[in-house]
Amino acid sequence: MTEAATPGRRGDIAYDAVVLAGGAARRLGGADKPGVRVGGRALLDRVLAACAGARDTLVVAEPRPTARPVGWAREDPPGGGPLAALGAGVRALDGPAGTRPDTVVVLSADLPFLEPRTVRLLLDTLAGQDAEAALLTDGEGRDQPLVAAYRVAPLRRVLDALTREHGALTGLPLRLLTRNLRLARRTDPVDPAASFDCDTWDDIAAARSRIREHGHVLDEWISAAKDELGIDLDVDTGVLLDLARDAAHGVARPAAPLTTFLVGYAAGRAGGGPEAVAAAAAKAAALANRWAEEAAAADAEPGDAG
Repeated sequence: MTEAATPGRRGDIAYDAVVLAGGAARRLGGADKPGVRVGGRALLDRVLAACAGARDTLVVAEPRPTARPVGWAREDPPGGGPLAALGAGVRALDGPAGTRPDTVVVLSADLPFLEPRTVRLLLDTLAGQDAEAALLTDGEGRDQPLVAAYRVAPLRRVLDALTREHGALTGLPLRLLTRNLRLARRTDPVDPAASFDCDTWDDIAAARSRIREHGHVLDEWISAAKDELGIDLDVDTGVLLDLARDAAHGVARPAAPLTTFLVGYAAGRAGGGPEAVAAAAAKAAALANRWAEEAAAADAEPGDAG
């Protein structure tokens, strides 16, 4: 069973999130990159799902419909580059001293394979080291400053210093930020594609192809379906798949989808949650097994019927 998200926390670490989604997407011909769909979900929504544990999430872009509620900010002038966008997002998170988390996760909006696990990895890395930022590195060892967790106070200090030095953050490269912070670096040991970003239509095509591979398609479909249905529920998919198999083999093939539907309905009536799904699935699986045992006994002794 997968871990359920706790709002505002990963482990014991509270954090905010800033997602940068306002780039010009020139390599996509100016297309609306955050709205491009991979596996039926907009790229932005996929990233928002990865940081759903944030206490507050600010998206730096023009407002648009999203799968979960977020706040909005915009750099001035728009299109000022990622450092200016980051500055706008951090400023928008300002609040009275001591009222906000001291950690912020910063993400670009074009990461189709980012998972909550990777966000948690970055938070744990930052918490466990004497560092001011924890950056994900890709398979070739390159830093990804837009897949990172930052301590808010040092981040603001550097952004303010750069603003004073250059007059504004517009057009400045991200390396000016990271070279002035103590960095910790991590690769994702589970999925090297966590840092894969979609800059071109070839990247989009590669992402769409990957999610349909055998090892990914089921998890991708379930995640997309939960987003579409507004369901925030983590369940043991193995239990449901075993139930569907038992119903199909022990009763009849159409019994599989109908039974899993009835299990979901029963779990909802029982209050929902993983435990309710597991309990309903166990009852249905036991019934399917009894049904199969009766059928097997009848087939073994046809002369005794009646």
